[in-house]
Amino acid sequence: MSAAEAEESTKDEKLKAALWYAVGQIVDSVGLSQDINASPHFIGGLSEMVWAQIDNVARDLEAFAKHSTRSTINCKDVLLLGRRNEGLDELLQAETRAVRERDG
Repeated sequence: MSAAEAEESTKDEKLKAALWYAVGQIVDSVGLSQDINASPHFIGGLSEMVWAQIDNVARDLEAFAKHSTRSTINCKDVLLLGRRNEGLDELLQAETRAVRERDG
């Protein structure tokens, strides 16, 4: 394994650990408010599922930008990502409008 690959692997592991912690905090918060308990195994599985979803989203966004011959992801790519989920699409459209109004 090259130094660059080792560094990338270390970065991924740190990101996964941070994600695991954040998911655990959210699950614990919801669990306390609803008087339920979640096992570390559940939190680990949920964290892996979220990681896989993040990876898929990142790949899709990169593909949308490349298809438009751009190297930078923009709002159009994010909106395209949410096109098949009506609730998500509405949320993304509203956020895009808010950002455009704020930034002028």
